[in-house]
Amino acid sequence: MKRTLIALAAATVLASPAFAAKIGVSMDKFDDNFLTVLRNGMADYAKTQPGVTVQIEDAKDDVSKQISQVQNFIANGVTAIIVNPVDTSATAAITKAAAEAGVPLVYVNREPADVAKLGPKAAFVASNEVESGTLETKEICKLLDGKGNILVISGQLSNQAAVQRTKDIHDVIATDPCKGIKIIAEQTANWDRTQAQNLMTNWLSKGLEFDAVVSNNDEMAVGAIQAMKAAGVDTKKAIVGGVDATQDALASMKAGDLKVTVFQDAAGQGKGAVDAALALAAGKPVDKKVYIPFQLVTPANMDQFIKKN
Repeated sequence: MKRTLIALAAATVLASPAFAAKIGVSMDKFDDNFLTVLRNGMADYAKTQPGVTVQIEDAKDDVSKQISQVQNFIANGVTAIIVNPVDTSATAAITKAAAEAGVPLVYVNREPADVAKLGPKAAFVASNEVESGTLETKEICKLLDGKGNILVISGQLSNQAAVQRTKDIHDVIATDPCKGIKIIAEQTANWDRTQAQNLMTNWLSKGLEFDAVVSNNDEMAVGAIQAMKAAGVDTKKAIVGGVDATQDALASMKAGDLKVTVFQDAAGQGKGAVDAALALAAGKPVDKKVYIPFQLVTPANMDQFIKKN
């Protein structure tokens, strides 16, 4: 319903042939599989909207660079701004700059720390991270029959999604059906495949005995699988889970390695962010939080999600 209201508001805006909108977009980084789908989702959707253009910039994982990009967007008179935050705990400066300039602002995919303080011309479009880590961990609990040792690979510790997904893991294993599960090691790999591969190699060299690996995203899950293969671990029997349902992850699942992932609709979030930006620019009401649902992906239903992300 929320997405419908936004879409209708955007359609009303675009009904006028005189309307032209330029949206400035600052992405955390271009070198990320999931964020590439999100970025392309915005760009492709904007092309279908007459008079709407997007200028997408790469913040290269640099908070200062992202703030500078937002300031430049404001100086150049963009209609609205969309931000995929580098650091969700450092968004106050971006929110303040946009509000003071009266420019509509939409955060996408990563929840800003100041989300509760967003003004009337700002919104947040993403998926509810309480669902992501919960769906992943419940399925892994089911595969483990509620008992066993697990390794947890977290995303950037300054990122709200990583914090919430890791909390989801702890919350699930505290429930009665999963209370036989114990975390024997937990460490960040900053959403990065190579860092996760190195971390997993280190854990394996220490001789840690584990029954499953629970990762905050697919990139790190794939990195862990690569390390396990290099160490001679039978990944067909191992249990590794991630989040995002990227094409690389689905290929790994099809090969019998990745056992669990959670589909996060990157293109849907991109479309929703553009719709919200256009609605705000037209002075239309937009919910402060617009959620696109997560969906559990297993070998049984993975074919439904191939080529979606």
